[in-house]
Amino acid sequence: MAVFWKAVAGGLLLTVSLLGGPAEGQGNERGKKQVSGNSVLFLSQVRDLWRPLVHTAVNLSEINSIKSSFQFRTYDPEGLIFYGDTKNGEDWFVLSLMNGIPLMQISKEGMLVSVEGGMKLNDGKWHTLEVSNQEKFVILEVDGSTGLKVGMQSQQTEEVMSGGLRLALGGILIEKEKMIVQFKPQMDACVRYGNWLNISVPWEAEVEELWPCYENIRPGSYFPGTGIAVFNTSVFQTDEDGELRVELWADFRQMNGTILSINPSQKELEFKVEANKNTEEVTVSFREQKVILKSTFKKLLIMFARAELRVVQDGDESRSTALSVDPVLTTWRDGLLAIGGLLGEAEDGSHFLTGCLEKIQVQDRDLDLDLAVKHTSISSHSCPV
Repeated sequence: MAVFWKAVAGGLLLTVSLLGGPAEGQGNERGKKQVSGNSVLFLSQVRDLWRPLVHTAVNLSEINSIKSSFQFRTYDPEGLIFYGDTKNGEDWFVLSLMNGIPLMQISKEGMLVSVEGGMKLNDGKWHTLEVSNQEKFVILEVDGSTGLKVGMQSQQTEEVMSGGLRLALGGILIEKEKMIVQFKPQMDACVRYGNWLNISVPWEAEVEELWPCYENIRPGSYFPGTGIAVFNTSVFQTDEDGELRVELWADFRQMNGTILSINPSQKELEFKVEANKNTEEVTVSFREQKVILKSTFKKLLIMFARAELRVVQDGDESRSTALSVDPVLTTWRDGLLAIGGLLGEAEDGSHFLTGCLEKIQVQDRDLDLDLAVKHTSISSHSCPV
């Protein structure tokens, strides 16, 4: 088989682990930050959607190993991990997760192959994955058991490969439409201890500063006090009465800043939920009306109906508070809903949240922050311990 496929799939070893510490590097003549291939990398760092976090290139004649290895950890069910190509993107390999399950997509000598299967890996635990090339088969093993096995055989005469090999983490170097299976690329995950084909060339970063990875994590969405996730309210289905349900799970005593804000279509800010860590209070505001709660609860349900806004603590109806509101909720279908910041006062938000939201549901469905129209400085699926 081609040198690229032997290099990328012949002995790729992936290991999921706990991580900590930032990547270190220096600039090059193009002003790009350079880092070692074994750096600690947070794949979810903000950048253009499909743009790699780091990438490198090497001449195929310099490759003396068919094995690559790195450590990887995530709670995220979907996203892009690793990419490699030859022939300037004509032959390529993509490794990602879909529904927590490994997905490999391959383009080689005009053939396109997509295969997924095996156990879910988005549990924050260590897993060992091994991709091997045994004659005409590519085999993925998960924790010592075969997870995927795919055969590839071309009728074309194999050619001696020459030229360059490109590698990338967290992004791809081809048009996404070339892939058989489409997925969202954002990946709240960390990579470290990379050993890429035993080459020592530096990797080039597409960001000015690389963010560190937290040493220990738990499921949730972490807001560091600098980020916000914004959604169009039109994506949330409401019934004929326009009812909207938002549920939040957290240790609200440890939170500080704006948790939630909503702007109806072409209107000023009408609704917000704010936490004050110093006073251990949560304030729910609708226009001029306010409800102040002691932040001893772990779950907050907010229900918007035509003429009433109701706030329920810990699912206990005896701990509910109602506010009378005008029947304007139907106009919110074309508005904005923000998690982690206040809408309206600045283009990118303000009064940002610091803390961990363990779970977020809108209309009884889990809210994936990776699907936001704007998403900055947030760990969408993990919180530091």
